[in-house]
Amino acid sequence: MNQTTALSQHDQDRLKQVLGYTFDNCKRLERALTHSSARTAGQGNYERLEFLGDRVLGLVIAELLFSLFPAAKEGDLSVRLNQLVSAQTCAEVADELELHRYIRTGADVKSLTGKRMANVRADVMESLIAAIYLDSGLEAARAFIMRNWESRAKASADARRDAKTELQEWAHSRTGEAPSYTIIERSGPDHDPMFTVRVQVRGVEAEAGLGRSRRAAEQSAATKLLEREGIWNPQ
Repeated sequence: MNQTTALSQHDQDRLKQVLGYTFDNCKRLERALTHSSARTAGQGNYERLEFLGDRVLGLVIAELLFSLFPAAKEGDLSVRLNQLVSAQTCAEVADELELHRYIRTGADVKSLTGKRMANVRADVMESLIAAIYLDSGLEAARAFIMRNWESRAKASADARRDAKTELQEWAHSRTGEAPSYTIIERSGPDHDPMFTVRVQVRGVEAEAGLGRSRRAAEQSAATKLLEREGIWNPQ
């Protein structure tokens, strides 16, 4: 494995355009882009920066959601927050910025594209946020995050995700536990059954849903609970 070299001036210039930010200390930028598999001359990798960037991103997004949705309940805000700071969303932002072109890895990491390496691209996104924060402070980091997340935060008001996924995230943020689903009735002939499923979240009144499959009934029950608790508006 060859030792990783410093970013070229061309790559630095391209990253200024891509990120909309100019680093005073380019070493921070290089570290934020360096995977643990890369062999560097004592420069380290992005793991510690990732830890910090995750917290900076969470703070800025929480503040943004608090401002955008003044009538939203805490549970609704938590669900939106979890979605916006998730590895999937961070990887999507990284892909839009084509950061995989600049991530420095060892020879054993063959490709940074595709689902398998999405977590690496998400980690680099958080690391870059931390690097900007350390380089210029919270306002610079906030400006970067707003450019890349504000439209996503606004769009979250209209989008409904899979009800079971939404309920799981809400329940986990509230209790640290996943919802439990129980079939309480199965009726009708084998070729056209009807299921009744109860969903329970600790500390919250249970809800029941009907469906022609177990999954459909679970989705119905999850939807009812989300709407009853004010997480989703009724449709």
